[in-house]
Amino acid sequence: MPAVAPPLPPTSPVVPPPKDGNSVAWSIFGVLGLAMLWSFWPALATMADRWTEAQYSHGYLVPIFAGVILWLRREMWDGTMEPYWIGFPVLAVMAVLRAYSAMMSVAALDGIAFIMAIAGLVLLVGGRRMFAWAWPGIAFLAFMLPLPYTIEHALAHPLQRWATLASTYVLQTFGFPVLAEGNIIRMGELRLEVLNACNGLGMLMTFFALSTALAMTLPAPPLDRWILVFSAIPIALISNIVRIVATGAAYRLVSKEFGDLIMHDLAGWLMMPMAIGFAWLELKLLAKIFPVETDVSSRPRPLGPSLVGPPGTGV
Repeated sequence: MPAVAPPLPPTSPVVPPPKDGNSVAWSIFGVLGLAMLWSFWPALATMADRWTEAQYSHGYLVPIFAGVILWLRREMWDGTMEPYWIGFPVLAVMAVLRAYSAMMSVAALDGIAFIMAIAGLVLLVGGRRMFAWAWPGIAFLAFMLPLPYTIEHALAHPLQRWATLASTYVLQTFGFPVLAEGNIIRMGELRLEVLNACNGLGMLMTFFALSTALAMTLPAPPLDRWILVFSAIPIALISNIVRIVATGAAYRLVSKEFGDLIMHDLAGWLMMPMAIGFAWLELKLLAKIFPVETDVSSRPRPLGPSLVGPPGTGV
């Protein structure tokens, strides 16, 4: 008698794959993001008004650079969105800052609160992995915030005075008979006034933002990146001195009109390329001093230690 095969176990019904949970998270992220944008719109409009000033004209480009940073780091996030509770206290601190800013009329706090709102939203809806990918772009948005007036005024006069004295010294070194009186460089009967707009603060703010963006994206060792960021200060100041010295030399050798053309037109366009050239030379020098291995990945490295562990570790 043939053996009877045991009955097969009942098969489970075929369950369709669950819908992508990220779609719900993205919907929540979009709604909350629009609400946040609407809430901060007056503060952003006030901020944009300051971007029309020379020292903050780079503010229009900061969000674009932040987007470029995120795009270059796109391989560092797999698209998983896992809400993380730490976003609640971040948003709570943001709300306190906004309330204090409204009561005490401290406009500078609105910009800080805006960046905290973005960080809190990313943490709350996207979670640790999304924040580990996005935090350099979020932090870079700080460069679009104008300095508080008290800090700006505290920096403006020393920078103006330093630019005057340093430019006078360089002109004297090249043999020009010049003398500094306050913020005026006297060249015989000619007077070259280093105005507040020529103190170098605008160049410093713009190039510091650009250096930080390059440090976040270039495939360079961490030490080279930090040196690039902090060298933005002397490079910006040197570029401004070159501008003033070139103007003074033109005053003496050509004409006052040609010197004014350099000071107000040509130098304004050439200072940033010149500063970028200095930074390029600096990177070449650093590559000679601190050579790197030939197998360094061309992809930008994460800035700092990872905020999350490998998949499956629960962190």
